[in-house]
Amino acid sequence: MAKDSLLISLLLLFSSFASQAAYLPSDSILLNCGFSSEATDADGRKWLADSTSKSSLTSKNSAPATALYQDPALPSTVPYMSARVFNSESTYKFAVNGSERHWVRLHFYPSAYNGLPPENSFFSVSTSDGITLLKNFSAYITAKALTQAYIVKEFSVLPTSAGSISLTFTPSADHNSSFAFVNGIEIVSMPDIYSEPAELVGFSDQAVEVGSSALLTMYRLNVGGQYLPASNDSGLSRTWYDDSPYIYGAGFGITTSASNKLKISYPEEGTAESAAPTDVYRTARSMGPDPKVNMNYNLTWIFQVDANFTYVVRLHFCELQMTKVNQRVFDIFVNNQTAQAQADVIAWASSKAVPVYKDYAVYVADGPGDEQLWVALHPSAAAKPEYYDSVLNGLEIFKLNDSAGNLAGPNPEPSSMLAEAESEEAQRSFSSESSSNVHIIGSAAGGVAAASVFFAICVVVYQRKKRVGGNDSSGGSGWLPLYGGTSTSSSTISGKSSGSSHLSNLAAMCRHFSFAEIKKATKNFDESLVIGVGGFGKVYKGVVDEGTKVAIKRSNPSSEQGVNEFQTEIEMLSKLRHKHLVSLIGCCEENGEMILVYDYMAHGTLREHLYKSGKPPLSWKQRLEISIGAARGLHYLHTGAKYTIIHRDVKTTNILVDENWVAKVSDFGLSKTGPMVNQTHVSTMVKGSFGYLDPEYFRRQQLTEKSDVYSFGVVLFEVLCARPALNPNLPREQVSLADWALHCQKKAVLADIVDPLLEGKIGPECLKKFAETAEKCLLDHGVDRPSMGDVLWNLEFALQLQESFESGKPVTEETTERPVAVGNGSVGGGSEVSEESDNSAVFSQLINPVGR
Repeated sequence: MAKDSLLISLLLLFSSFASQAAYLPSDSILLNCGFSSEATDADGRKWLADSTSKSSLTSKNSAPATALYQDPALPSTVPYMSARVFNSESTYKFAVNGSERHWVRLHFYPSAYNGLPPENSFFSVSTSDGITLLKNFSAYITAKALTQAYIVKEFSVLPTSAGSISLTFTPSADHNSSFAFVNGIEIVSMPDIYSEPAELVGFSDQAVEVGSSALLTMYRLNVGGQYLPASNDSGLSRTWYDDSPYIYGAGFGITTSASNKLKISYPEEGTAESAAPTDVYRTARSMGPDPKVNMNYNLTWIFQVDANFTYVVRLHFCELQMTKVNQRVFDIFVNNQTAQAQADVIAWASSKAVPVYKDYAVYVADGPGDEQLWVALHPSAAAKPEYYDSVLNGLEIFKLNDSAGNLAGPNPEPSSMLAEAESEEAQRSFSSESSSNVHIIGSAAGGVAAASVFFAICVVVYQRKKRVGGNDSSGGSGWLPLYGGTSTSSSTISGKSSGSSHLSNLAAMCRHFSFAEIKKATKNFDESLVIGVGGFGKVYKGVVDEGTKVAIKRSNPSSEQGVNEFQTEIEMLSKLRHKHLVSLIGCCEENGEMILVYDYMAHGTLREHLYKSGKPPLSWKQRLEISIGAARGLHYLHTGAKYTIIHRDVKTTNILVDENWVAKVSDFGLSKTGPMVNQTHVSTMVKGSFGYLDPEYFRRQQLTEKSDVYSFGVVLFEVLCARPALNPNLPREQVSLADWALHCQKKAVLADIVDPLLEGKIGPECLKKFAETAEKCLLDHGVDRPSMGDVLWNLEFALQLQESFESGKPVTEETTERPVAVGNGSVGGGSEVSEESDNSAVFSQLINPVGR
């Protein structure tokens, strides 16, 4: 029996060990660059000389080198004290299993090599598959800015049909005497832990195919736990860092860990076992025991990232305390948008101590404050859980390559305080007597390292990154820990702003209402006065100035839209005046409120008159006239204002109708200034409404005015067919109105899906012209779509064809005047207003856009 018990114990021990290191890589090449023999690092891992048979080096001008001094912060002499230096383009080639993904880890220790100063080193690294890993990269600048002695860049590259991975190091041609170098290279195969698509935050039913992209690891955190070296990972040799340096504000929450008796049980299927080691899932950070405190703050992490890239945020969960569904339920926010409502770890994992992870994708645009990525958790009041709390065990952030195959970002900028400390230390070092120049260099470098550690604690490292040493991109963010707890962001997850002075400046652009006036106008926000609900919040009918009817839009604190949309709306509408744009009267930003006051539109939204409202249906001619009015408003935005303005959220709920049935485009919270004269597009985060979203803009994150044209094409088919842009209750091929209408148009059966109330009331020629116009708006490529001016001309002509059908008088396309682009010189720099003339000519507004 004793032998049996011992055998069982050994089997359990072996099983536990096998579970921890379940994955055995088919390739594991660790190259100690510039070293002539095999060596072992502090974790016991063996590194090969770069003359090994597992790799080959093609170089016309390279040399091995040894670092001039050893920084005490280095974790090991291997691989950091030796390097391979390149003075011209050089390529390492590694034979690998071509059917698997691989980690590519590059190790850099910026020191003096062969007499070359580290500040002169700027270079790029690319793969044979056309992926740019680093560009104009300076390990010296990056290490200084991040207060690190060394830099590790970790990439995940796709399987290669060639059965090899090539890394090409190219010194920058933009810097004199520039050279490239590398201390260590790891090429390690990995399981396919990125096969599942990541849900795109802010867009329901939209996902990013992570498995088809190369990745750069930005951050990898053991939330609530300690540093985990590569030797403690689950076979994938990853390093996990403490999360506390990234926590925003004073809301640190509490950390918990599982007892030794609690066994972490990975699910039988999936890749969770490879996703993170058990040590990550055995620790967690939660908000604390007080539900009142928890409901008044978010558990938030903030990260510095590179703009104009898509990121995947992987959150690791393992419930260590709760055992039932709805005990702990919380909302997950990424960059001020709801990524997951009512997250329940037990509901996901089905049991306590079972790991699970969730991936969310987000695009980070290039704008003020946009080079940060926020992750926040907040208890879900809507779910009414047993405990108002949230929890997280691990967090990873990966950058996806862009459409050009680029992963590189700019070099970070060292803090000014750190630069001052270096200068003072250098002066002290050079003023003291020294026996040799080598001693001077060594002591100054040691002083810099010590100053770095000190100032890393007391200064903000999360600074705006700027391009250093030229206009090219470089390595981007390092993912070694950045210590600092201050943030300059002016908004929070709820959308409230601490930058009230800026909002006050915006309020100066239009009339400022007091909160008391708003409450009086809406009878203290009487629910009976609610006339609409949108992403920003509720819209109330109100009365100001003893009788003027207005629409009052009040921000919902839990809305995904916040201070940025509020500011944009004021900035745009305070400068724009046009008959077919809704007019902004004023705003209110007292008591933490964000409220906008508009002209009241008596007939509400266009959608209300098309379906599911019980209101009398519009005649076809009315629908045409409203479509034309909306097109005029959009045409003015694109060509009549001082700058091209792209609405970015064109849909039937954002086309309002006044008491005279005049259409007006509304809701400019997502609007964006268009490209300059020498640009073709604006690179920006994808925003808009699913069903109306330009697929080219979605794929490439490149916005043009043709994105509005696509959305307007959906509106035109919605007007014709009187059905929503998306209807999930229909058969799959009919869910998307754009796809279904194009299919029917191609099959010449469009008449079958036209609103039955219009049967026999649309002239055949009018229907043909209208459908062709909508079809052209929905072309795949923006360059092939018509301009909004051309759309407007075609709709005006369709209206003439309809009037001809009703009156019996013929009309031809040749007799119709073509539209004239308004041009950018029609308005001044202040209020962008164009006066309306009483001209009844059909196309007068295209030549002289109508104002209010």
